[in-house]
Amino acid sequence: MSSVKTLVNLIKNDRKSILGAAMARLSRAGLLKWMPDKMYLKLRYYSLIHKKLDLKNPKTFNEKLQWMKLYNRKPEYTMMVDKYAVRDYIADQIGAEYLIPLLGAWERVEDIDFDGLPEQFVLKCNHDSASVVICKDKTEFNREAAKNKLAYCLKRNLYWWGREWPYKNVKPRIIAEKYMVDESGTELRDYKVMCFNGEPKLIQYHQGRFAEEHTQDFYDPQWNRQEFTQGLPLAETPEEKPVFLDEMLELSRKLSAGIPHVRVDWYYVQGQLYFGELTFFDASGFYEFEPAQWNEIVGSWITLPEKAK
Repeated sequence: MSSVKTLVNLIKNDRKSILGAAMARLSRAGLLKWMPDKMYLKLRYYSLIHKKLDLKNPKTFNEKLQWMKLYNRKPEYTMMVDKYAVRDYIADQIGAEYLIPLLGAWERVEDIDFDGLPEQFVLKCNHDSASVVICKDKTEFNREAAKNKLAYCLKRNLYWWGREWPYKNVKPRIIAEKYMVDESGTELRDYKVMCFNGEPKLIQYHQGRFAEEHTQDFYDPQWNRQEFTQGLPLAETPEEKPVFLDEMLELSRKLSAGIPHVRVDWYYVQGQLYFGELTFFDASGFYEFEPAQWNEIVGSWITLPEKAK
């Protein structure tokens, strides 16, 4: 097997950057599916973070996320990461008013009812994070390009890149949602509440996600900006405390109760909070905090459950 020989040679040479690039290429090509999850995660972690992954005594945030990929496998997590199936769960838990209006759902690109969609809409797959297609003007919308992108994304399984097992058995489909813009007039600003056993501890605030000036700020539950980063720059000035902060935190508590760690994502449009998604493995556990001490500080907030057999 050529992929095995390639990895062995790279490991012997201890070329970390080369190993990372090689694993990325082989993973995208589907050539690492033979590799057990534990072996893959140890190699992937080393290639990206340049440290050995400690699964026996994990202390950092990222180490504990890798541990939970392997040993905290609850069947309901698959439904919770499915952007289509989770809608019923969210409606039952906190109310349907927090859901972005659904315009349609299809299993094949050929079935998308473009003529029945409004002048503006958003298309995306329910099982990944990079398939978003935005239509702001139907007269200029390239249907074929959208169909090609979505057809490609339907064939991908997010599980194989970071071994985030909840995605492995999600049934792929395309969903259409209402196009929404907040008061910025450009895109939806993203609030990601990092919860630990039902308690919000940090809020990631993202601006310019689809632009070169993408920033990421961390705030505590009292909306004090924290002076650490996770791979992206801080905004030039802190954001004012949101009027919906208390509501967002309370809803996040409900959705994260009993879960060692989950990130609950939100948008706020015209006076209404909208649920985004649930994420169990923030950045797949491959982005470190700076300064470095925050890796163990945030990691200490995760109490690992009993190891699944």
